[in-house]
Amino acid sequence: MEFDYKELELKVGLEIHRQLDTKKLFSPVPSELYEEVDFTFQRRLRPTMSELGEIDQAALEEFKKGRIYVYQGNYEFSDLVYMDEEPPHMPDEEALRVALQIAYLLNATPVDEIHFMRKIVIDGSNVSGFQRTAIIAMNGKVNTPWGSVGIPTICLEEDAARIIEREDGKVIYRIDRLGIPLVEISTTPDIHHPEQAKVVAKYIGDALRATRKVKRGLGTIRQDLNVSIKGGARIEIKGVQELDMIPIIIEREVLRQLNLLKIRDELKKRGVSEEELKEEFHDVTDIFENTKSKVIARAIKKGGKVLALKLPKFRGLIGYEIQPGRRLGTEMADRAKKYVKGIFHIDELPGYGITQEEVDAIVERLGLGEQDAFVLVAAEKEITKKALREVLQRAREALYGVPEETRRALPDGNTQYMRPLPGKARMYPETDIPPILITEEMKKEILANLPELPQAKVERYVKEFKIDKSLAKTLVDDERDELFEELIEMGVKPSLAASILVVVLKGLKKEVPIENITDEHITEAFKLYLDNKIAKEAFEEIFKELALHPEKSALQVAEEKGLTLLSEEEVEKIIDEIVQQNVDVIKAKGMGAMGMIMGKAMAKLRGKADGKLVSQLVRKKIRELS
Repeated sequence: MEFDYKELELKVGLEIHRQLDTKKLFSPVPSELYEEVDFTFQRRLRPTMSELGEIDQAALEEFKKGRIYVYQGNYEFSDLVYMDEEPPHMPDEEALRVALQIAYLLNATPVDEIHFMRKIVIDGSNVSGFQRTAIIAMNGKVNTPWGSVGIPTICLEEDAARIIEREDGKVIYRIDRLGIPLVEISTTPDIHHPEQAKVVAKYIGDALRATRKVKRGLGTIRQDLNVSIKGGARIEIKGVQELDMIPIIIEREVLRQLNLLKIRDELKKRGVSEEELKEEFHDVTDIFENTKSKVIARAIKKGGKVLALKLPKFRGLIGYEIQPGRRLGTEMADRAKKYVKGIFHIDELPGYGITQEEVDAIVERLGLGEQDAFVLVAAEKEITKKALREVLQRAREALYGVPEETRRALPDGNTQYMRPLPGKARMYPETDIPPILITEEMKKEILANLPELPQAKVERYVKEFKIDKSLAKTLVDDERDELFEELIEMGVKPSLAASILVVVLKGLKKEVPIENITDEHITEAFKLYLDNKIAKEAFEEIFKELALHPEKSALQVAEEKGLTLLSEEEVEKIIDEIVQQNVDVIKAKGMGAMGMIMGKAMAKLRGKADGKLVSQLVRKKIRELS
């Protein structure tokens, strides 16, 4: 799909969170995840007022769920700070320096003094009920073909605990991730095209990776989007994992907002008013006395009720598709999910075991007109009422178009409701950590030792080492560049080092777990090659075995597989045997037999002799017979 984004006045802002590979931010504990649990404890959390006497609506929404939070810890990787039993220590100095490096790479200006704040978070992911965060730098920018995009703030904060399990009324977290340093980079809403958002995210990601002090792997990076169009609303989309999904998610959000605006316009056309959307729940349990719907029958058997909510003039709109596979009814169901697993509405019935007769009976009971709709929920009576209140609220919001909210990115590019958009009432000063002065000496030292940005490194490799640009880019993207330069210092030709690190290793990726091959394995294999103990053709076989058995050494694999180089005399003896077996062909074809003899020779000598030597000897033997 393609939209006129200029006409739509598309505005997108990015928030990128990336874990730093240092100790935890406020305690000297390794920032590593673990599976072994030594102890547990539990908490209940509740919202507090800001200094202005306000309560954040997102925090209040979480409090209404009334959950108990259970935390799992490990004695080696947990401490009292992140059990909220001890005040925080001063921020980790290495984390602070890495954050400042990132700031300079993004053309930002560090603040003179760092002041940590507390941000209220009561979904249980922070034991204390708040997250500590501080602005490190301001006024950065990224240049793109569509124009410059500002970076108003770069923050340093602590990551949250990771969720292990959800149960009824209880959530279990592990506190290993809690306190891992995060940099949060926010852009201005100056992104006006989906592809521009991807370019900006890529540039920021490159700057982060350039430091070599950011964590890699699933869960170490989180990209959030803020998206709005003319007539719509600002929507915060959480948890965008893949770079390539950014344009798709933006396109789908634009589509969603446009369709919600169409629904709004149709409701206006039908003359629907908010006063008509009344909180009146009709008990229709008796209609389903002999129902074939398993969901409803199960709820009734447990003593629950089936309640119906009338939505005047909404027929055909609840089932209106707003994103591929998602409808306004899906949005209503998302709101109700904090209380029930799902809802039924007239636009999807009959279905799910509910018959046309049952639908007709509800229409008659509620006195519905041709354009009127209903929503059903089956559960314990009070829970059902709460769920229908959420549906009613979402229906009222539909009258005005697009409600401001925080949404979760789904794997297919769609999004799902999470909570209302957070307000400013959730921030207040951190009283346990004094202001931190960033001295001019520290700034000068960091500026003098800034790492090379990936794009600049790619261009240098092409110019300095004369390797293909795609090879250079892959080396840098896969973070093999430091190893590449180390191999060159050892005396390996740049073209060979790049070819082995990119082509050979990538080729093995589908066959074996190449992540088991360490830099030490690779360095040792190249030392064997430089010492004339293996041929370059042996690398693939050695790496394949090391991926399956990383406990072995490269030399051990080479010896076990018979990949150590033969002496020149041994190579010549094998070639002599091949030539003698094919004398007639050689005499008939002369040098035309070169390819055949070479193929037979390499079949026996691949990985045991240098291909160049084999070629020279084969050529010599053929000439002697021709």
